[in-house]
Amino acid sequence: MWIKICIAMLAFAANSLLCRLALAEQQIDPISFSLLRVGSGAVCLGLFYAVLQVQQPIQFQWKSALSLAVYLLGFSLAYLHIDAGIGALILFGAVQITMISYAILHGERMTLPRWVGLGCAILGMGLLLLPEASTPTFKYALMMLLAGIAWGFYSIAAKTMQHALTNTLSNFILATPLVAVFFLWYLPESFITWQGVVLAVLSGALASAGAYVLWYSIVKKIDHITASTVQLSVPCLAILGGVIFLGEQLTLLKVVATLIVLCGILMVILTKPRV
Repeated sequence: MWIKICIAMLAFAANSLLCRLALAEQQIDPISFSLLRVGSGAVCLGLFYAVLQVQQPIQFQWKSALSLAVYLLGFSLAYLHIDAGIGALILFGAVQITMISYAILHGERMTLPRWVGLGCAILGMGLLLLPEASTPTFKYALMMLLAGIAWGFYSIAAKTMQHALTNTLSNFILATPLVAVFFLWYLPESFITWQGVVLAVLSGALASAGAYVLWYSIVKKIDHITASTVQLSVPCLAILGGVIFLGEQLTLLKVVATLIVLCGILMVILTKPRV
């Protein structure tokens, strides 16, 4: 199980790097990136569904698809206009609040070690991301906040899903026209390079589609609080990926902050939840 979680978090971090390369380098506009991402994800999952001859029928869930579309659009639109550090804090902070609030309202209880672990993880994220952050504009901060809430609900929905592949496929299929509506409205401002197309397809077909199927299969087997907390490792992994693949600088503060985050996550996952 923990190997699967590590793979999923690595894929989420890879998604962050692909988004950075595509959007920050002006290879493609945010809406076109989102449309290609969700569309290529739907095609990839559809091929898997056909090749594997899955017997489980596709059940369309509009709520999950809407959450996916809001997350993709909110994240991409805010990404270019908000500092990466504060953006990650808003995004994952919203995920934490959404999933933990839902968990507590539905009977899960936080033990003291879990509160301490969660606090350490959030503190580590602050040390990791805030030193280079700048104050965002309200509009784009709100977009990132909505993206985090949407992803929280998308993750929560996994608990009631019967089949990870078919449910994820249905979400991507339904989210594609929702994103396409925004694309048509945004069309006059769109721009695409072949590099941007490649990065968007890699993000959708590999780092999103496959990873989301894996994530849905994981969330069904762990509690909401653990599911929310392990995602705090994603910014750490993304920064490490930036150091390895993009030549970004590794500082002592980043190392210490990452260790604090990981220690906090370990405290949460090694402590049994109180139900």
